[in-house]
Amino acid sequence: MNIKPLTPDSSPQASFGAQLRSHRGELKMTQDRLAERTGYSPGHISSVETGRKPPTLPFARKVDQAFDSGTKFVNLFLDVRASALLQGFGQYVVEEAKAVEIRCFEVGIIPGLLQTPEYAAELVTAALSRGAIGQTQADERLRILASRQGLLARQPPPRLFAILDESCIRRPIGSPVQMAAQLDHLIAVAALPHVTLQIAPYSMGAARSLNLPVYLLGLPNHSVTAYSESAQQGLYERDPEAVRTLLTAYHHLQVEALPQAATVALISKVREELQ
Repeated sequence: MNIKPLTPDSSPQASFGAQLRSHRGELKMTQDRLAERTGYSPGHISSVETGRKPPTLPFARKVDQAFDSGTKFVNLFLDVRASALLQGFGQYVVEEAKAVEIRCFEVGIIPGLLQTPEYAAELVTAALSRGAIGQTQADERLRILASRQGLLARQPPPRLFAILDESCIRRPIGSPVQMAAQLDHLIAVAALPHVTLQIAPYSMGAARSLNLPVYLLGLPNHSVTAYSESAQQGLYERDPEAVRTLLTAYHHLQVEALPQAATVALISKVREELQ
C-alpha cells in the first residue's frame, strides 16, 4: 500500500492530519473503522490526514469521540482556524475569552490586548510585506485581535496584569504620531481599575525572570493555564507543574518591575521624546 508521506511542520492543517493518522495508527484503527464511528467517508478521512482537505469543528468533535481523546482534536482544529497565528494560540484565544484574570509579559512589542488599531495594522502590514503571511491571514489576524480586545469592555471585565519589557515602549512602530498615540493609549489603560501595568526596565539586566512572552490565565474554575512562545511556535499549557514554574517566574518579575506610578512616568517620558 502506498502511504503518502506527511509534512506536519508545514502548517497547522498538516499537523492536524499527521496527528490524526498517528493517533489512528496507535489505536490500530483503519480509516474504514474510523469512518463507521464518525459518519465521515474513508475518502474524507484520507483527505484530512494528507492535508488535502481542512478539518471542521464537527469532524474534530467526532474524532475525539471515536478516539476517546478528550478535546485533543478540537484544540488542534482551533489552531487550524487561527492559522494566521502561532500553533497553540488558537487554544489560548478560546480560553482567554473565559478568563477572570489575565497576566501577560511581552518583549519588543505592545501586547495585543493593549494595541491601538493603527499599531496593530503596522505590525500586520510589515508581516505581509515580508511574505510571512498572506492577505487572508493578515485580515484574520486583525479580526482575532479586535475580538480579543473586546474582553476589556466586558462586564465584568477580567483583571489584567501586564508587564512590558522596556523595549516595548522604546521600539518605534509606525510614524511618531502613531507611536505617540499608542503610548497615550497605554497611559489611559493604566488608569482603568481592573488593569495593572508595569514596565520591566533595562536596568533589571539578568534579574528579569522571563525572556520570552508569557500569558497566564486565571479561569472561572480557579485553575491557571499558560501560553508561552518562541520565534517559531507557541505552547498552550494546562499541566499544573509546568504552569506553576511560569507563574512563579511571573511573580518574581512583578516584584522587580517598576510600580505602576513609575511605569506611567516612564511611558510619559518616552512619549515626550517623540515630539
